[in-house]
Amino acid sequence: MIVLILPSKSFAALDYGKQSLVGADFSGSDLKGATFYLTDLQDANLSGCELQNATLYGAKLKDTNLSNSNLKEVTLDSAVLEGTDLSNTNLEDSFAYSTQFENVKIEGADFTNVFLPKDVVRKFCANASGINPFTNRETRETLECDLN
Repeated sequence: MIVLILPSKSFAALDYGKQSLVGADFSGSDLKGATFYLTDLQDANLSGCELQNATLYGAKLKDTNLSNSNLKEVTLDSAVLEGTDLSNTNLEDSFAYSTQFENVKIEGADFTNVFLPKDVVRKFCANASGINPFTNRETRETLECDLN
């Protein structure tokens, strides 16, 4: 009997820094620890990706699909998220303090231990809803909406 093991889409520990990846399709990929330092990911599809410990420092994520992805312990500092889909995304323990958020979809996102400026939290809490399917935490609870 011959057992054939096919490789999954894996781009782990790769360096995509300072590249233009406009419209790239990484959906369902293993990108653990990958570096997207100052990378243009406009209109890219990163849905269903494993991005734990990845670096998206200064990345342009305009209209990027990050839904259903694991962004646990990711560096998003100085990234630009405009029209970005973070639905059902786990952002637990990520660093995103100076990240720009504009018209971001956050239904079901988990922001546990993500330090965000108060104005961003207020903006998110105005529309926060859903439960993250991976962590089973309510988005409003992870943003501490009822405490602010």
